[in-house]
Amino acid sequence: MKITIQTPGFKATTKLLSFITNKLRKLEHLHSGIIEGDVILRLEKAETQNNKLCEIKLAIPGNDLFASKRNETFEEASTKVIETLKRQLSDQKADHNPRVKIH
Repeated sequence: MKITIQTPGFKATTKLLSFITNKLRKLEHLHSGIIEGDVILRLEKAETQNNKLCEIKLAIPGNDLFASKRNETFEEASTKVIETLKRQLSDQKADHNPRVKIH
């Protein structure tokens, strides 16, 4: 998977970029068809504590996934976004592979 991280308005630390990249790479174990992960980290209204916004779009053939979360730190925001994407991937996989129900 190709990962692109954009940080308009500030310069992210190498530690933050590595943290997000490593977490995002773990999604490849859930879905082998992920082509690209586009991440945008943005600072929102500076007067609030929850001003770190993380948006991630996963490019998957046939159905792209998107999630966005705001939190006090980029690490927390990105962790919550990736958890949301995990659920979306699981739901998508369940929709494509319905279990046989016996009544």
